[in-house]
Amino acid sequence: MKKGNFLYISIIIVGIIFIGRLFYLQVLNNPYKISPLNNASIKRVYDYPERGYIYDRNGKLLVANQQSYDLMIIPREVKSMDTIEFCSLLNIDKNTFIKNFNKAKKYSTRLPSTFISHVSKNDYAYLQEKLHKYKGFYIQKRSIREYPLKTAANVVGYISEVNQNQIKENSYYQQGELIGFQGIEKTYETFLRGVKGVKRIQKDKFNKEIGSYKNGIYDTLAIPGRDLTLTLDAVLQQYGEQLMTNKRGGIVAIEPATGEILSLVTAPSYDPNLMVGRKRSKNSVKFFGDTINKPMFDRGLQAMYPPGSPFKILTGLIGLQENVIDVNTIFSCHMGYKYGRNRKMGCHAHASRVNLNFGIYTSCNAYFANTYRNIIEKFDSPSTGMNTWNKHVESFGLGNFLGYDLPIGRKGLIPDAEYYDKWYPAKNWTATYTLSNAIGQGEVLASPIQLTNMISAVANRGYYYTPHIVKEIKGETLDSKFTTPHQTTIDKEHFEPVIEGLLEVFENKKGTAYSSRVKGIEICGKTGTAENFAIINGERKQLTDHSIFVAFAPKDNPKIAITVFVENGYWGSRWAGPIATLMIEKYLNGDTSRKYLEDRMFNGSLKEEYDRQLNDPEYHAEGEK
Repeated sequence: MKKGNFLYISIIIVGIIFIGRLFYLQVLNNPYKISPLNNASIKRVYDYPERGYIYDRNGKLLVANQQSYDLMIIPREVKSMDTIEFCSLLNIDKNTFIKNFNKAKKYSTRLPSTFISHVSKNDYAYLQEKLHKYKGFYIQKRSIREYPLKTAANVVGYISEVNQNQIKENSYYQQGELIGFQGIEKTYETFLRGVKGVKRIQKDKFNKEIGSYKNGIYDTLAIPGRDLTLTLDAVLQQYGEQLMTNKRGGIVAIEPATGEILSLVTAPSYDPNLMVGRKRSKNSVKFFGDTINKPMFDRGLQAMYPPGSPFKILTGLIGLQENVIDVNTIFSCHMGYKYGRNRKMGCHAHASRVNLNFGIYTSCNAYFANTYRNIIEKFDSPSTGMNTWNKHVESFGLGNFLGYDLPIGRKGLIPDAEYYDKWYPAKNWTATYTLSNAIGQGEVLASPIQLTNMISAVANRGYYYTPHIVKEIKGETLDSKFTTPHQTTIDKEHFEPVIEGLLEVFENKKGTAYSSRVKGIEICGKTGTAENFAIINGERKQLTDHSIFVAFAPKDNPKIAITVFVENGYWGSRWAGPIATLMIEKYLNGDTSRKYLEDRMFNGSLKEEYDRQLNDPEYHAEGEK
């Protein structure tokens, strides 16, 4: 073959290959070609499914649905109209009309979006008669939430319109559609929402609807959302909310054997029905703007407090595990523990020779200060001792996100050697620099749910399950992370002597919760009074202490573990202890026998204490900080 012919044939072959490839890309496999389903002559009408219902562990309905009507708009189809009459039909002014119209046009001129949401039933009936006069507008039916029991707003959350960021992140949603915000509604959104159906309507060249596109072969039916059963006990939840009336704080109750959350109370709270429909926007501004009472702040999950004396439980367990004490180890206490030069950790009056059991039920600071110091000083360096202590504490779930199925929370703080190295660059700190950690003060911070998880691990003698709020999703298997136990670093045999001390807190006349004991129920618990400091105008000042209580019951085969925090509640046995034992009795027995105590908690108020803080210039300065 001649050289010229070879070149000629090569050019032809390359040309054929190029043309063939071009044909494939542009005709057979063009990623940019317009689908007929997206054609401007096809109108899509969505059929919104009913959102899944939410029940408590006993089948009580917590969250239901009610019919709602949204006025939809397709801007390019809107014709010249009487805006004054139209506005009067909707009870809006012309500025609102212009604002909503421009918003819809900015979103899309040809796609439908919400013009007015949650039209009332009365307005809907009247509007239906007139709507034929206003081209480009139509009514879209959908369901919105209602809350029959008016409880657990912080748990269930609420639904609201998607914002632009959410639309960009998830193409499923269109402007004006609803999505779960906060709580269960947010975490389990994909299960609760279902799948919306789509009907495609063909239009002619005059933009008039002429029927179903291709006889509906591309239409889809709506799939209803799935129902959820929560671990929550609605009766216990309502009872806890009533006990916390006129108080600030949180209650978290867990079933130790499963990690199921029985109650999650934050106070103050609100009626979840106030976050439904057109009133949601106004109430949202009100609730989120309340920086004093913080009803949208879940104190059970988000508040970080010094755990106070309940933390002594861990100090004792770690001391036993590290073999720096045993049940017979004796320490002296003369109104406190002296260390360093003229330094003393104070303690209340009680007998001087203290063993572990006595130290727990009388809450002796000196006993646990000695134990903590022995733990840190057991090792060659304070850093090694501190990291060993940190590892033990964190094995109970403190200092970490627990992995529960609610969308908010905070880690708390369990310091380690690195933390103190930053505070003391010379790295010359010793055990006495951190001694307040022994009694749950110092740098230690924990949320109520973390403390409940901790006492659940104690109740189980060394392990816990990840706390969770959903018990069952219809048609789904519960995530295995909620059914897999987490082992602590403490050997099982060390729990019994500590638990005996926790029982004596109630059963011994010198126990700090003797007055809160419940006939017929063996409760193991620990009172706490957490010192409350704040930096006010550049000075560290002590405010009214927090009242704390942790407990589980019964002692053997425990059914409930609980933490109660009452902000500025003075001492543990004043508010938190009675509330905790009433909750335990209510859950285990179905009723309470101490009506006098119940009435005192129902009617008791810390409003004067909070008002005093609000009106005091120094407290006000702290609030602004």
